[in-house]
Amino acid sequence: MKKDALLRLIRFLSLTFGGLFAGFLVCVLVLESSLRQYDRSVYTQVRHIELDRLDTLASVTLIPAMITTVALVAAAVRTRGRVFWLTLAALALFLTAFVTTLIVNLPINGDQADWSVKAPPADWASVRDRWQAAHAVRTIAAVLAFALLGIAAMRRKDTPVLVSVDERGTTDRPQTVA
Repeated sequence: MKKDALLRLIRFLSLTFGGLFAGFLVCVLVLESSLRQYDRSVYTQVRHIELDRLDTLASVTLIPAMITTVALVAAAVRTRGRVFWLTLAALALFLTAFVTTLIVNLPINGDQADWSVKAPPADWASVRDRWQAAHAVRTIAAVLAFALLGIAAMRRKDTPVLVSVDERGTTDRPQTVA
């Protein structure tokens, strides 16, 4: 497979997995905001249903999104053009979502899995609020990452910029390598 074709495939996969992850998080955000009007038993029951498979969905979309985005950053590192910076920013946002998940959401998920539907803990609402705030952070990060990957994909191929130096050591204006 030619290098350009491989890069297009990686970009496609990065966009696909990044978009699936961002879309998944938006759907969960909508569901969670709907749950705010229900009591603690309903909230706990729905969270148990969410916890059955949604952690797996998050993993199978976020991890490939990060891996393919790392590959795109590595491919663009030599140019240091706009595509590189957009892709690097997208990677940083995916990492923000990942770290937020590890530090806040997953520990709460583990605790909530043990909650009784009939008798959730007394502080259930504050735990819910902490989880939802962290989820909002990772949702915004993932949506922005997806947007940046989309913008980077629409840009024309970056070319490295050279600065010419004359025999006296002074620099001329930057030239784009063709």
